[in-house]
Amino acid sequence: MTGHLLIFGAGYTGMATATAARDAGWRVTVTSRSAETAARVEGVAVIGFDRAGSSIAAATHLLATAPPGGDGDPVLHAHAAAIAGGTKLRWAGYFSTTGVYGDRAGGWVDEATPPAPGNPRSVQRVAAEAAWAALSGRMAVDLFRIAGIYGPGRSPFAELRAGRGRRVDRPGHAFGRIHRDDISGAVLAAIGKTPPPGVRVLNLCDDLPAASADVIAHAAGLLGLPPPPLVPFEAAFAAMSPMARSFWAENRRVRSAVTQAALGYRWRYPDYRSGLASCLAEEGAEGRERR
Repeated sequence: MTGHLLIFGAGYTGMATATAARDAGWRVTVTSRSAETAARVEGVAVIGFDRAGSSIAAATHLLATAPPGGDGDPVLHAHAAAIAGGTKLRWAGYFSTTGVYGDRAGGWVDEATPPAPGNPRSVQRVAAEAAWAALSGRMAVDLFRIAGIYGPGRSPFAELRAGRGRRVDRPGHAFGRIHRDDISGAVLAAIGKTPPPGVRVLNLCDDLPAASADVIAHAAGLLGLPPPPLVPFEAAFAAMSPMARSFWAENRRVRSAVTQAALGYRWRYPDYRSGLASCLAEEGAEGRERR
């Protein structure tokens, strides 16, 4: 099944999903606040965010990738009436974050775990999820809770090549992550078999939560470089930005078996080792993504 997919947001994951959907035979429109986006992907229509009304009316599927702000979810804030009147819409997807689960002291969470946001950004995400879920009486709504995103052009290799890589030593602390192409793969699996009206929670997180230091060491090995020295967590924390500190303040492990079963989709990169190898192959020796 294909249709007209409207994606709000022309960022890293939005454009990757647009490209994958186009290749799968979907008509794809992307909204952007930047005119430079228009030349990025052949075969993908780009329109201004504020002029999306006609595209909403024509769309069968809608994906929102932008984070919430002070006014709540920006898509619903600007286009709630048009979305409510979109008679062709059968599905809406919302890119949320595994941060809504909060700190679990290293414990496991899954799709049935209630949110317990621990910082203001995650509180906003939970509110945005609820706003999208309110549409589920008339269409299917998928809430994609996404772990740390990496992929070609967004990997540790550039920092390591420049000698700026570092490994933070915090035993017992693990991060979840997901490759960019598994995000787009999950979206295509979701819209390929659109469920009936209702809400699904889908965790986009690979099968191997891992310490950041282990990931950096493995990436260095792929480049043939020695791993950067370990930096004590206390020293590293003092130099972090407020946002980085909020990430390191929480520790959880995220399961996604229910998501993969529901979508009939297995991760292409179920761990950071396979994902980083793919990134290196795509970025090439020059360290840039090969398009």
